[in-house]
Amino acid sequence: MKPSARPRNIFVGRRAGLALLAAIGLGGCSGSLLPKPAAPPVLFTLNDSAAASPRQAAQAGTSTLLVALAQAAAGHDSRLIAYSREPNRIDYFAASEWVAPPAALLTPLLARAIEQSGAFRTVLRAPSDAAFDWRLATEGLRLIHEFSVVPSRVRLTLRISLLDSTTRRVLAARDFEVVVTSASPDAAGGVAAAQTAALQLAQEVAAFCAASLRP
Repeated sequence: MKPSARPRNIFVGRRAGLALLAAIGLGGCSGSLLPKPAAPPVLFTLNDSAAASPRQAAQAGTSTLLVALAQAAAGHDSRLIAYSREPNRIDYFAASEWVAPPAALLTPLLARAIEQSGAFRTVLRAPSDAAFDWRLATEGLRLIHEFSVVPSRVRLTLRISLLDSTTRRVLAARDFEVVVTSASPDAAGGVAAAQTAALQLAQEVAAFCAASLRP
């Protein structure tokens, strides 16, 4: 009499079931051991709408100004929010960023403040194919949250040059620096201080341009 094949089928079935349970168990373990994806950074911007103010002298200017895109200093030409705890060192916040590099955020504020000053008939923003009389160049922009003092503070510095579009002659140039205390020692506090610093600097640049064109 031949032995029945039934016990063998039962054994094979049990082995397949155990293999399936092991696979499920390993899949669950491997999934729980995978690192969680990093949370996206918090994004901040500089608001140029707050720069709007009543025009000081309606249609007082007769020339056209082109505001070129501001050029940042090394280490300040990205969306990373810079801070420092000691001189000659730059670090960046890990979970917070600008929506665009600070130079790109500051340029509209400068143009808006200059436009509101009434010193020019028209204020253009680069790139533009329209003709213009003067060009405003910005270089060496630095925007950094300093923790070397208590309370911490934000420092915004840059150099402005006003150039004749025909002769390329520099009519006037000046270094600007604005320092604003931060309300809190974190990225959000620094951004709020940077907003105040940017608006203050934009008004100073607008006054500088208007004064440079006066006879």
